Amino acid sequence: MKNVLKIMFLSGFFFGARAQESKKIEVLDRTTYKEAVSNNKVQLVDVRTPKEFKNGHIEGAINIDFFSKDLFEESFEKLNKDLPVYIYCRSGGRSQVTARKLVKMGFSKIYDLKGGFLIWK
Repeated sequence: MKNVLKIMFLSGFFFGARAQESKKIEVLDRTTYKEAVSNNKVQLVDVRTPKEFKNGHIEGAINIDFFSKDLFEESFEKLNKDLPVYIYCRSGGRSQVTARKLVKMGFSKIYDLKGGFLIWK
């Protein structure tokens, strides 16, 4: 019986944390994302490498390289955690990981581009 209660507690804790995380992260389709970043001044971040960024990016985006461990957190710390952050990468993998990191860093709302820059073109 004790083991069952422990499992129930841990499951609730894990899924509760995931639910809270999911409230802070929203994955947007291309049209919705484009409308949001085109009509507003937003914190728009490309988490691809500088080389990828140089070869093309969404207008107004800043580049914070996902693979630059030291500069990654330092650069995001300069952004306003209370304002929404719009992130994207090449296809969506790095930006998903970034979104979860940003929640842990205290950001309140993160929007991720479904499919990444590949679908933007």
